[in-house]
Amino acid sequence: MAARELINGQAGATVSSRDRGLLYGDGLFETVRVVGGVAPLWPRHMARLAEGCARLGLPAPEAGLLAAELQVVASGMDAAAVRITVTRGEGARGYAPPAVAQPTRIVTAFPMPPLDWRAASQGIRVRVCELRLAEQPRLAGLKHLNRLEQVLARAEWSDPAIAEGLLLDAAGRVICATMANVFAVIDGVPVTPALDRCGVAGVARAEVLAAQARAQVRDLRLDALLDAGEVFLTSSVRGILPVQAVGDKVFAPGPVTRALQRHWRDLGFPLEQA
Repeated sequence: MAARELINGQAGATVSSRDRGLLYGDGLFETVRVVGGVAPLWPRHMARLAEGCARLGLPAPEAGLLAAELQVVASGMDAAAVRITVTRGEGARGYAPPAVAQPTRIVTAFPMPPLDWRAASQGIRVRVCELRLAEQPRLAGLKHLNRLEQVLARAEWSDPAIAEGLLLDAAGRVICATMANVFAVIDGVPVTPALDRCGVAGVARAEVLAAQARAQVRDLRLDALLDAGEVFLTSSVRGILPVQAVGDKVFAPGPVTRALQRHWRDLGFPLEQA
């Protein structure tokens, strides 16, 4: 089944060449996991989108309108990944934003490919990327449209045995993976990097923080992550993924990771897709 798309509520697959999302990355997006027509993390997605729009000075689309459009594009799909993109819309040439924005709203559904049950059970292999994330506190945490750092980082390897890459900042602090947030379980406590300088604050990360009362958000060095008892990644689409190895350092899925996978199942995601 091919992808389905609505642009400002109408079926289509093109946007204006003057759209500021295309020209400048001036906008935000959410990737929503839908199972049987239900998006279990929908409130978290809408809260993050609203916060991002406020920080960028964009009119936020109505959550009810987006929910209706999600149902249209995901109709007939047992499992879908729905991308919601909001740009500032068209504008005059130059960086100055229009005085009154007319946002472009794009809602696209992609059929979910079969997920790797073995990865959810045994974990995935991860490498440390050479690229270092730049600090920009004004944009930290947002899922904005400029993903060039992630594109360049993902281009660093082609080995299919490596599923993800860890990204550090210029100071050597662990920030995230290319498409996920990261947790290290240290002395039984889940620790995830602070994202006040760079990185994306994922909705699955937020769910874990809410579910784990002892969880900590703080700076995390690579050596501390490598000494952890467990390491796992979180993604709204891929769920809770145990990390089997970072480079040559081997880990085993532990009790914290397994408990969170069960929590993920209880939210409404099939366990094999956690």
